[in-house]
Amino acid sequence: MIFRWVTQPTLVVPVLLAFTGLPWLLRAERWKRPVSRIGLTLTLIYLVLFSPTIAKIGSRFLMVGVPQDPGQPADAIVVLGRGTPLRPSRVDVATELWQQERAPLIFTSGRGDAIEIAQKLKSKGVPAQALDGEPCSSTTEENAEFTAALLRPQGVQRIVLVTDPPHMLRSQLTFQSFGFKVTPHISPLPGDLENRGNQVLVLREWAGLIAYGLMGRYFARSESPEVPWANQTLTPTALNPSQLPLQAISAVADRDQV
Repeated sequence: MIFRWVTQPTLVVPVLLAFTGLPWLLRAERWKRPVSRIGLTLTLIYLVLFSPTIAKIGSRFLMVGVPQDPGQPADAIVVLGRGTPLRPSRVDVATELWQQERAPLIFTSGRGDAIEIAQKLKSKGVPAQALDGEPCSSTTEENAEFTAALLRPQGVQRIVLVTDPPHMLRSQLTFQSFGFKVTPHISPLPGDLENRGNQVLVLREWAGLIAYGLMGRYFARSESPEVPWANQTLTPTALNPSQLPLQAISAVADRDQV
């Protein structure tokens, strides 16, 4: 809620200007200059950060360390969820990779996205037995952690990672820290994504990239990750369906219909 408010210049700028002029209205002589300077500085910084030019420059720098996809085969195609507006592009890219026979498995990851993306892929001709995923993760760290917990025991090492350009560098580094050999494959941002939406994505990714680095999340992990359903029986009453991998959800649903 707060982040959405911060990304609305028409709401934020008037508040900053009001803060700047408040001491003048209250005739607080002592605070006029310091508060005005702070307010004007914050307003200027805000306008610069949310300018389209800065967003474009920031987006390009986020892609500097991302290598091109050489087109080599992999063990799995991993598709990261990122919200409803970005799903169609991910579905199209994953379908194209499947048709190119890049990997025998498509694994979708993300709460609120994994199941929907898998269903779209199935409707585009990807067989159900080639689809798997986890609908629990809500962060990039969890995307990588839960994917590793499910795929690494199956011998999956080489993955084609599908996500949008701003998100790719942080995703690549995080998945590599869990032992995957990652081939990045870009899913384009939708053309109708408004400038403000693109600016928000870029700012969030820079913040996330730096924060993950400070938390040491790009270093190799020494322990095998665990997932919420790790040592539990996959029955309708044992866990909430939203906490099960996609194949388990399908199995439970089919069994309940019999």
